Amino acid sequence: MDFINLLTLASDSVLAVSVAGLVFVAGGFIALIGINVFEKMRGRPFGRPLRQLILTDADLPSVLVQIPVFNEPETVVGALRCASALDWPRDRLHVQLLDDSTDEASVAAAARVVGEMRDRGFHVHHLRRSDRSGYKAGALAVGLAQSTAPYVAILDVDFRPPSNWLRKVMPALIADPRASFIQSRCEFANAGSNWLTRAQGLMLDAHYVLEQATRYRAGWLFQFNGTAGVWRRAAIEAAGGWSSDSLCEDLDLTVRAELAGWRGLFAMEPAVPGLVPDQVRHWRVQQRRWSNGFVQVARKLMKQVWESDWPLRRKISAMPLILVQTFYPCAAVAIGSMSASILLRQGDAAAYAPVIGMIAALIAVVAVGMTLTPYLVLRRGSASRYLATLASLTPLMIFVSLSNAPSILKTVFGGGDTWTRTPKSVALPAASEPSARI
Repeated sequence: MDFINLLTLASDSVLAVSVAGLVFVAGGFIALIGINVFEKMRGRPFGRPLRQLILTDADLPSVLVQIPVFNEPETVVGALRCASALDWPRDRLHVQLLDDSTDEASVAAAARVVGEMRDRGFHVHHLRRSDRSGYKAGALAVGLAQSTAPYVAILDVDFRPPSNWLRKVMPALIADPRASFIQSRCEFANAGSNWLTRAQGLMLDAHYVLEQATRYRAGWLFQFNGTAGVWRRAAIEAAGGWSSDSLCEDLDLTVRAELAGWRGLFAMEPAVPGLVPDQVRHWRVQQRRWSNGFVQVARKLMKQVWESDWPLRRKISAMPLILVQTFYPCAAVAIGSMSASILLRQGDAAAYAPVIGMIAALIAVVAVGMTLTPYLVLRRGSASRYLATLASLTPLMIFVSLSNAPSILKTVFGGGDTWTRTPKSVALPAASEPSARI
């Protein structure tokens, strides 16, 4: 075998492995699509509706609302005022602004509103740290240690829950003593700003309406999204508390709580509006952090999942979630190895036509199957807008795969990364306004 043939064989082998990874990720999404089709055929969804308790004000427990912030003067004022608008007994609503900011504007703006809230009788604590050790997870842990509230609501600074949010979701969490958290569906107030935000809106609707909700109904592992959710303090403590050894502290805690015998709840309504990045470079930063964080969680907890007493079907169903971010390096490697193989074959791509066709078919099935139902259910717009937005997804995913693959592969082999805040433009409704539609 000559050198060129050897290189071609090596490139084809790498291509086969990377395509297998893509098929694995696609298979997880196809399973979710299949469950939804089956539910429609049988006329009812899996699982049971969220249990609800009828609670009087005297029955309502103390809730700690934690708002992590780092150098975000444009949004911190709105976040605090939105927290103060939550419909909950004032003596049992405790707000913590976990402020790691280093700029004077953020600190001054926050201090002013905190003072106003205290004058109005709110329990609010402006918690400042001397360093950012542990980043968001570190801030959440420090704040939790300074409170005894049995329930903890977590809101990123750019999210604005409706005033009745706690009234709607807390009864279900209280009613289920084994529920670790309840995650609300998120909407995005700036999702119609440009082609990038529309693409993210389409993907995130698929994530919440089809992936998260279906995993919950099927009894599979699904993740806390880091915001717009309420945790039971006992579950956090049983799982070992917040950990900062992953950039995805939310997924890390979710898996550890499940391993400790807890389960999550998912609420479609009321939705909690927030923001998505409106520039490609900011979106790329966010995706890189999520991808590296998922890899870190997989390295840390995969063995524990397989050694747990979970049923085999539950272990298998957890893999597409924990390993979903392998899509990016697999896509990048597949593109690179296929290009190399075609060049080594002097430009003859005929041998790879079946592979290209299979990948194209998988992309079409997953893209349409995951996004069409949420788009219709949530009444997001016209068919032409849907098709135009759908067409932008493939080149966008290829771009972020190629740009972030080196960082992700570095993490796969044990490299580290730092937690970087995702910059976002301010385009949020006031606390009293209903959830924004895309």
